[in-house]
Formats: sequence, structure tokens, C-alpha cells
Amino acid sequence: MAKILAVDDSPAIRKMVASVLKNAGHSLTSAEDGIEASRVANEDSFELIITDVHMPNMNGIELIETLRQRPGYQHTPMLVLTTESSMEMKQKGRAAGATGWIVKPFNPESLIAAVSKVLGR
Repeated sequence: MAKILAVDDSPAIRKMVASVLKNAGHSLTSAEDGIEASRVANEDSFELIITDVHMPNMNGIELIETLRQRPGYQHTPMLVLTTESSMEMKQKGRAAGATGWIVKPFNPESLIAAVSKVLGR
């Protein structure tokens, strides 16, 4: 299916996202913050980025802004998966180039549905 990069500073969340998406047939690479994700995205290409907002070193909004400046990621779907649900933060995400927003805690079905929707599958 799709090659996905999941970014979250919580090992438990990374493990849960990986489990759900691998069980759905996707290939998954994980990163623990925006800096690591930016490096990984330079070394490989992904069909979808899923990122948390609140992370050390480089947050998810900064990561989206950084990746959107790269030719290979200008049109790549980028989902925000976070506990943050304020309208102000969602607007910042949209302005940075986020494709969609999923609030934690999430259920596996809603994550798979969101991924399928943004990938057009």
C-alpha cells in the first residue's frame, strides 16, 4: 500500500500507529521528532507524513513547513495526530500545509479511514 512516515516523541504512540498501519498493509518508518523526520524524509520519499504537534527540537507545524518547501513534498498528504484540538492550532496547521487533523486518543478505524481518505484509496 503506502509508504508512511510517522513522527511522535512518544514511543507508545509510534508503536501504536505502526501496528495499526502495518496491519492495514502499509509500510511504516518512524521518527521521534521533527529534526529526525526531516533527515529521514531527505534520505527517502514517503507517500504520507503523520506528525504530532508538540515535540522537542522541531515541532510538527515546523516540520510540515519545512517539508512543504521541498519539491518532493509539496503535494504529499500530511496529517497531524495530536492531543491539541484548539481552533487556533488547527489554523496554524492548515497555514503550514497540513492536509488533515486527528485528535488523540484515536481509534484504529478512524486512523485507517483518515489515511485512506487522504491517499485517495
